[in-house]
Formats: sequence, C-alpha cells, structure tokens
Amino acid sequence: MVVTVITVCLNAERTIGSCIRSVAQQTFPGLEHLVIDGNSTDGTLDEIRGLAHPHLRWLSEPDEGLYYALNKGLALARGEVIGFLHADDFFAHDEVLESIAGALSDPRYDACYGDLEYVASEDVSRVVRRWKSEEFVPGMFGRGWMPPHPTFYARSGVYRRFGGFDTRFSLGADWDLMMRLFEVKRIRSLYLPSVLVRMRTGGLSNRNWRNVLRNNVECVGAFRKYGRAVSASYPLAKLCHRLAQFR
Repeated sequence: MVVTVITVCLNAERTIGSCIRSVAQQTFPGLEHLVIDGNSTDGTLDEIRGLAHPHLRWLSEPDEGLYYALNKGLALARGEVIGFLHADDFFAHDEVLESIAGALSDPRYDACYGDLEYVASEDVSRVVRRWKSEEFVPGMFGRGWMPPHPTFYARSGVYRRFGGFDTRFSLGADWDLMMRLFEVKRIRSLYLPSVLVRMRTGGLSNRNWRNVLRNNVECVGAFRKYGRAVSASYPLAKLCHRLAQFR
C-alpha cells in the first residue's frame, strides 16, 4: 500500500518546515508526500528544497485557490490511500500513517478518520481545542457533526467514483465533500479513537467572524445541493458541537 499525503501551501514559510518534517519522520515506508504550492513569493520554496527527501514530490505554479489546488493534488496522487495535511498542521506522532494503513488493510472499509487537536499558533505544546470524533451514524451532519477532515484518509477509488472538492464553495468545500461521502454516498468508514493531527489555530474558515458566517452559509448550501432538509436549529447545533471541544 502507498499512502499519499497532500499538502497545499501559499507563502507558508513559517510552518511548511514542521509539516514536511512530520511526514518525513513517519515510520510507514510506503508514503508519498505531494506538496502543491500556489507560486509562493516568500521563502516557502527554499524551505521545501532544503527539506527534500525521497518520498517528497512538489510543484509550484499559480492556481485558482485552495480547493483547486487540493483537486490538483488528487489528480497527481499515486497512492492507493489519500489524505491531506495542511501547511499549518503536523502529525501527532510518528506512527500515524502506520495506523491508517493498518486500518485500511481491511477491505471492508473505504476510509478512516480520528481525532484532532488545535494548538496555539505560537506555542504548539498548548492545546486549545480537542476535536474528538465518534463513529458516524446517518443524520449526524444535520446535528453539526463532521469528521476532522485533516484526519480523513480514503481509498483513491472513493474520489474517482464520487469526486473531489466542489470549487463553487469558497470555504465549505470540505464540509460538502464529507457530507457527500458520508451522508449521501454512505462510504464504509472506521473511526480511530486517537489524536492523529495537530492543527495551528487561525485557519481560513475560522480566521474571523465573517469567514465563520460565510462557512455556515455554504454548509447550508451543501444540504440544499443534495436535496436534504436542514432545520432552523442547525447553526446552533453546529455551534454547540464546536464549543464543547474547547478546553
């Protein structure tokens, strides 16, 4: 089995190094790290070149944004299993990909996911929020649930059959993708009850209240896209689900 980790970045000089190192330190031998850079103008490319290793492939060219770049990564990935690790993120320990490969060695499952910790951007030893997941049950998206998408790994065939990120969404394409795969297509998933990824705070979708509002509007749009009813209490349910994660 080959596991491809896709990282998309743009002017990520400050964090891309820790991301690449966390992949390079994985004990699982059959990995590919595919870095898609959007034509950075800072020192990002110097960081990438300086951390080159046999499992790393990268390219740098202008693109149309985050989700276009992620789809480009999906098209270029060589692995039988694919996941995403953003430039601000890093693996929680060196055996994460071992556990993912072990889980998906079972042909009964199409995908797996685990827990995620948000850490302070200037002090990654300080955990500020723990996104503890659980086994999926149909209808959970309507209650504000989704798996922590940076911990989500799926067989490449899942993306070939059901598609990648819908670029009509500017902030909510990850929600749309997860909802499509879990609620609509009902892929067979396995929950791994441990922290797999640590994410620095300050991501695009929760960077400010305007983005939070826009993200929620797009999530409602995903329900309508698939002809699913969404209750008036959905935004409050999603907010409560998130607030319970803070320490």
